[in-house]
Amino acid sequence: QVQLVESGGGLVQPGGSLRLSCETSGTIFSNCDMRWYRQAPGKQRELVAGISNGGSTNYADSVKGRFTISRDNAKKTVYLQMNSLKPGDTAVYYCNALSVLFRIDSWGQGTQVTVSS
Repeated sequence: QVQLVESGGGLVQPGGSLRLSCETSGTIFSNCDMRWYRQAPGKQRELVAGISNGGSTNYADSVKGRFTISRDNAKKTVYLQMNSLKPGDTAVYYCNALSVLFRIDSWGQGTQVTVSS
């Protein structure tokens, strides 16, 4: 399995920005689809953004135009740039690595994002 470590969370005011990072171990990062999920208290975990091993991206409607997912295969890291943050973005954000070919479905420990004035 791939080991994932998220960082970059914190407390930010509404309208502010944060950049989350997810560093991975192993040698097959470039073969994995990478995703960011989030889970707010009392709610189900939801997909926020994804980037395929080929670089195609997809976003939840609630974050389109505000969040950007990117990856650096040389650094084995995926990023989530979050702009124009809203209180509704408050959640624990999790990184996920997925590869059906290599039977990988790994999760990080999560990083807390709190948007509040």
